[in-house]
Amino acid sequence: MSIIVNHVDHIYNPGTVFEKKALNDVTFSVENGEYIGLVGRTGSGKSTLVTHLNGLMKPTGGGIYYDGVDISSDGYDIKALRGKVGLVFQYPEHQLFEEDVFADVCFGPKNLGLKETEIELRAYEALKAVGIKDEQFYVSPFDLSGGEKRRVAIAGVLAMKPEVLVLDEPCAGLDPAGREEILALADHLHSSLNITVIIVSHSMDDLAEHVERILVMNDGMLVMDAPTRVVFGHRAELEAMGLAVPEVTAILSDLKKAGLPVRDDLITIEEARSEILRVFGK
Repeated sequence: MSIIVNHVDHIYNPGTVFEKKALNDVTFSVENGEYIGLVGRTGSGKSTLVTHLNGLMKPTGGGIYYDGVDISSDGYDIKALRGKVGLVFQYPEHQLFEEDVFADVCFGPKNLGLKETEIELRAYEALKAVGIKDEQFYVSPFDLSGGEKRRVAIAGVLAMKPEVLVLDEPCAGLDPAGREEILALADHLHSSLNITVIIVSHSMDDLAEHVERILVMNDGMLVMDAPTRVVFGHRAELEAMGLAVPEVTAILSDLKKAGLPVRDDLITIEEARSEILRVFGK
C-alpha cells in the first residue's frame, strides 16, 4: 500500500468573492505500516487534506495516487478506496445513526454486499478490537460516553478492514484519561493489525509518545515532514505558527537556556524524568 499526494491544491468556492485556497502545492507520500501525526492550527488545511485521501473531496490541482493509480481517473472505484482508507471524523455523531451499536458497525460491511455471517463477524471483531463490551452492543450509540462513541465510530471503519486508518482530532473534547485511552487504542490498532494510522491533531502533547513521523500544515502548505523528535526540535518555528512543542520539551529547553546542562531534544515524560535525575542526582 502507498499513498502519494502530488502537488495537490484545493480551492473552495472558486471564482467567487468567497474563494479560498485551502491546500497549496502539498506533496508527500505514505507507506504501508507508518504511524503519522498531521498537525496544524485550526484553518491550516489538515482536515481538508485528509478528506482527499479517500476521495471525499477532489483536488483542484495535482493528484492523489493509491498504489500508483490516480484516484480521480475515469472509472476509478472510489467505493473500494473508501474501504481501504477509513476516515473517522472529529465528531463521532456524524458517523453514528443506527438504532443500536451493533447495527451501526454492520452498516459499512453490509454495503460491501457481504453475506450476513461475514458482516456480523466483522462487526463483532471490530467492536472487540476497540474494547466495547458485549452488553453495550444493543444500546443506542447516543447513550454512550464521548470516548465510547469514538470507539464505536472507529469500529465502524475497522469493520471495513482498511489498510489506512485516519483519525481526525480523535481526542477533541475528551478529558486526559479519555485522550490517553483513545491514543493507546490507536497504538494497539497500529501494532496489532499492522495498518497505517494517521492522527490529525493540533496538540503536540497528544502525539509525542505515539507517532513516528509528523507532517505540519500551515496556511494550506506542508511546511515540515520529519521524524517526531526532529519536528519538536523546531520550537521557535512551531510557536510562530501557533503550535507548541510538548510541555516537557519546553521545560527542558527553558532549563537549558537558564544554564543547566540538560538535553532539550526529549519529548516524553519518562525521558524528561530520567534526564532531570541524571543532572540533579537521586
